[in-house]
Amino acid sequence: MTEALIGFIAIFALALLRVPLAFGMGLVGIVGIGLTRSWGAALASTAQVVQETGFAYTLSVIPLFILMGNFVARAGLAHELFHAAYVFIGHLRGGLAHATIAACAGFGAICGSSIATAATMSKVAYPSMKKLGYSDSLSTGVIAAGGTLGIMIPPSTIMVIYGIVTETNIGKLFAAGVIPGLLTAALLMVTVVIMTSRDPEHAPAGEKFSWAERWKALRGIWGVLLLVIVVLGGIYGGVFTATEGAGIGAAGAFLFAVARRALTVRSTLDVLIESARTTAMLFTLLIAATIFANFVNFTSMPGDLKEWITHLGLSPVMIVGAMMVIYVILGTVMEELTMVLLTIPLFFPIVVALGFDPVWFGVLIVMVIQIGLISPPVGMNLFVINTLLPRVGLGNIFRGVWSFVLVQVMMLAILVAFPQLSLWLPSFMN
Repeated sequence: MTEALIGFIAIFALALLRVPLAFGMGLVGIVGIGLTRSWGAALASTAQVVQETGFAYTLSVIPLFILMGNFVARAGLAHELFHAAYVFIGHLRGGLAHATIAACAGFGAICGSSIATAATMSKVAYPSMKKLGYSDSLSTGVIAAGGTLGIMIPPSTIMVIYGIVTETNIGKLFAAGVIPGLLTAALLMVTVVIMTSRDPEHAPAGEKFSWAERWKALRGIWGVLLLVIVVLGGIYGGVFTATEGAGIGAAGAFLFAVARRALTVRSTLDVLIESARTTAMLFTLLIAATIFANFVNFTSMPGDLKEWITHLGLSPVMIVGAMMVIYVILGTVMEELTMVLLTIPLFFPIVVALGFDPVWFGVLIVMVIQIGLISPPVGMNLFVINTLLPRVGLGNIFRGVWSFVLVQVMMLAILVAFPQLSLWLPSFMN
């Protein structure tokens, strides 16, 4: 127990010294194994982790889904999604904000990245809201919160990583995210309604379009709808695995971008480089987290924690609720993916020992990451938007996002209280 605690303290100390957390976790894991076991065991364990991670077939799903999202983004689909949503609901008060949330949900169904969704919508939705007279705080708050849907609505890179680390079925995780993702989007829209009813001048109504114009806008997104149906439908239906589905999705997205004449040799190279860069970052985190997890598992901390929690006499739901509170607090000061990879070796064995479904816990993990992505002071989505929209100011962005943070915390409580919201769709899968 003592060795593991020292390890966690060392990681936080290295983080304060501005050492990247991936390198910090890897270094502490190697040194920890070396000191508690032997340096030969530390080097052998590290080499095995690097080799197994690099050659793992299941991990190929990560670069393929990243590639699919980048190709579709390059094809300019986000503009069509936003326009299609706008022509249907833009005439309502706050309609552009609703259209942004709907577009974020649609883009998340092919992107799988919260940061990419927020960055894209900053370029696509913000100019339209600014032109119509929306307040900067509401506009950026909607973009930041809507961007988080990119990791809940499948396919989700975070779910893939969680599934691989915990050996949980990725297809079931994808199915589990559908209802919570759609329900979160609906609650965000309800929040917009409440906010715009209190301050109508912050979100004026847009123009109303004819049904002919609406059907024309829908025709512009048929390709991506077909892509999502084929990929996710095939995975849910057992036609192919998540890895095979990712490959089909990447190939389909490439053909979609080519058909729209959105690719040149240079832009194709840019997509490949960006996908490789993102993949390398994620793999580095995975390798470091696995090395550190091996060190923690060599200590008595997991067993001691389970025994201590058992003697507290708390109900299992209360224990999971306490974990979620810890995650929400950590999410305000730590990078979200690293936070999860750092704590999974501690919390996941306890959750399984309490008899909870790993798929349900995976959805809760994604939800706390969503909250962390928009929680000041270190929410990544907030800083992405601030980088792309420097004239708005970080203070405006912080003010605009708090209502959505509270809504997502409420959504987390709902998911803890009603597990079937996450587990109903996966129950139909073999």
